[in-house]
Amino acid sequence: MGVQRIGSLPAPVQLPAVTVRGTAILAMGGLDAGDASVSNIVAVRGAHAKVAGSLPHALHDGAAATVDGTSYFLGGGDAGAGSASIVRIRADGSTTPAGHFPVGASDVEAATVGHVAYVVGGYTGTVPLRSIFAFRPGRPVKVVGEMPVPLRYAAVAAVGGKVLIAGGTSGVTAQRAILSFDPVTGHVRRIGTLPSATTHAAGGVLGGTFYVVGGRSDSLTGQRAGILAVDPVTGRVRHAGKLPTALSDIGAASLPGRIIVIGGRDAGGGVHDGLLSLTPHA
Repeated sequence: MGVQRIGSLPAPVQLPAVTVRGTAILAMGGLDAGDASVSNIVAVRGAHAKVAGSLPHALHDGAAATVDGTSYFLGGGDAGAGSASIVRIRADGSTTPAGHFPVGASDVEAATVGHVAYVVGGYTGTVPLRSIFAFRPGRPVKVVGEMPVPLRYAAVAAVGGKVLIAGGTSGVTAQRAILSFDPVTGHVRRIGTLPSATTHAAGGVLGGTFYVVGGRSDSLTGQRAGILAVDPVTGRVRHAGKLPTALSDIGAASLPGRIIVIGGRDAGGGVHDGLLSLTPHA
């Protein structure tokens, strides 16, 4: 896989919530270089990124999803507590309330299948979650699946009508399991195993393949540069490339023919502002 830096964010960020809306990528919230929560909504178009709005509150570890052309910021946390709010992101960057979860949750990821965003795991501030929540605009959020163990900071993406979930933290321990959630049946099954326990990685999709990008071990300084390709049917894993720098806590957006990697944290605690483009080798 080819990796190229294509631009920079307005400021360094880690743990942003990322989604694609039309031709733009939205990167929302996260932590800045001083580990403080931020409220920026950054729009990325090609190599250009600019602040396009603001969340109602500064939050990190939230999820983002686009459903039927409208983007949402879901959950998130600050000061040790998870948020139960769901906010709609308008085209002009303003926000409006769009619903709420049964419990507040940070450390979540989300993926959209059809007309529904599925929000995976998380942390209430006291209790880790094994739930998979379904958010369909205009309807109450409900639990539609359960993972074998509670998970935070998993790599998540939608592939072939399924939600793929890799690694993450259960309790305080990084995981190796690759899970597949079927929204039709509500079943979660293990389809594979990562080469090593990985958490704080990002998930993306190219050509029907699930990619697990970066991440780290249980150690705060255990960042990884590896890019893993996962067959969503067999669970087979192969090494597909490397980031220029070992990074965890990145955002990832899947576009036609490429994955864009946003921000992240390195082993020295440095927070990055890079926009990286990952493309298949010819």
